[in-house]
Amino acid sequence: KGTIHLFRKSQRSLVGKLTHEFRLVAADRRSWKILLFGAINLICIGFLLMWCSSTNSIALTAYTYLTIFDLFSLITCLISYWVMMKKPSPVYSFGFERFEVLAVFASTVLAQLGALFILKESAERFLEQPEIHTGRLLVGTFVALFFNLLTMLSVRNKPFAYVSEAASTSWLQEHVADLSRSICGIIPGLSSVFLPRMNPFVLIDIAGALALCITYMLIEINNYFAVDTASAIAIALMTFGTMYPMSVYSGKVLLQTTPPHVIGQLDKLLREVSTLDGVLEVRNEHFWTLGFGTLAGSVHVRIRRDANEQMVLAHVTNRLYTLVSTLTVQIFKDDWIRPTLSSVPIANNILNLSDHHVIPMPSLKAADNLNPVTSTPAKPSSPPPEFSFNTPGKNVSPVILLNTQTRPYGLGFNHGSAPYSSVLNQGFGIPGMGATQGFRTGFTNVPSRYGTNARGQP
Repeated sequence: KGTIHLFRKSQRSLVGKLTHEFRLVAADRRSWKILLFGAINLICIGFLLMWCSSTNSIALTAYTYLTIFDLFSLITCLISYWVMMKKPSPVYSFGFERFEVLAVFASTVLAQLGALFILKESAERFLEQPEIHTGRLLVGTFVALFFNLLTMLSVRNKPFAYVSEAASTSWLQEHVADLSRSICGIIPGLSSVFLPRMNPFVLIDIAGALALCITYMLIEINNYFAVDTASAIAIALMTFGTMYPMSVYSGKVLLQTTPPHVIGQLDKLLREVSTLDGVLEVRNEHFWTLGFGTLAGSVHVRIRRDANEQMVLAHVTNRLYTLVSTLTVQIFKDDWIRPTLSSVPIANNILNLSDHHVIPMPSLKAADNLNPVTSTPAKPSSPPPEFSFNTPGKNVSPVILLNTQTRPYGLGFNHGSAPYSSVLNQGFGIPGMGATQGFRTGFTNVPSRYGTNARGQP
């Protein structure tokens, strides 16, 4: 008996993990059909590659790459079934839907790389054109066309079906659409087949087979071998032009961008959310495509202090859930601060707060930075000021004035030319009170005169 290791996780290799997931997919009966088509696809690819070598035709090689792309599409379909079986985990909290987006992006990019390889080989063949044998050229064309159409029409590939409809049209589809409108104008019954636009994969299969048939006839009639290279270039360009819009669309999904066709609907929903009862502001909104047909988003909502958080959260979620299936809403209340009425406490036996104005004086700097003579910041290198007054500048308390007048700015001052000494000795003028009563300003050592102004003011 071996040693028992407690709390030890079993470490699987990469091959073991892939085998386990493959068994999980193979247990579903829907995947048996895809596995069967995958096995037939591998057999066809083997025969086509041998015929490409025997005929020395690069056009047939370019057309064989479309069959290899069909194998990638079948693998993507298996990944789509696997994604539907898997549930979100702590590591992948949004689920595994982005795996099928990544599979579509990788398949289309590999198809474009194959097209670039064909263009490079075709450029070399223009310098030295080899002889083309047409013995199995036409047979390989029809075998590849039959299997490609059978795969595209028999197996429902959900990811590629969505991408082909959501992505922008290729130049081949646009030209065929113009031709189809002319044909449907003569024969209206064909509008259901050719309009609004054809399936891009079926279209490229038919166009590539037509190019190979033209190549076979020209070589058989005139021994014009250069047409094989020209057909290879045409098939490569059609492949690149068909796969490029799908790569762009799936790449934008991987970059978590907002789909252009839902921006208007999202703006409308956000305006409706901002008008809900209790909502003050909607900010930091971000929406992106999680997978094909799945939209995720997060938003911050600022509400009033007296609003019900759960009620606002329910209303916001109800409005946005019609478009955004995976939604995160953060609710936080308004963070305004009540203004303070006074900066210092006031004694209860002085006056009522409703009858007075409290004017807080501005705070001064630290006492060690002040000059005791001028109450200004002292600079060691600067010369002393020319005039120095004994002006109070430290420990100034708030001035409390009585507001008994009906005017908003009346503070009870006696405006006139009375000297300051009499004002400071008698206090501020207060109606109904004698000259001996009043409130002092809190200044302890105020001189009787500040200057020699003509009006008696400093």
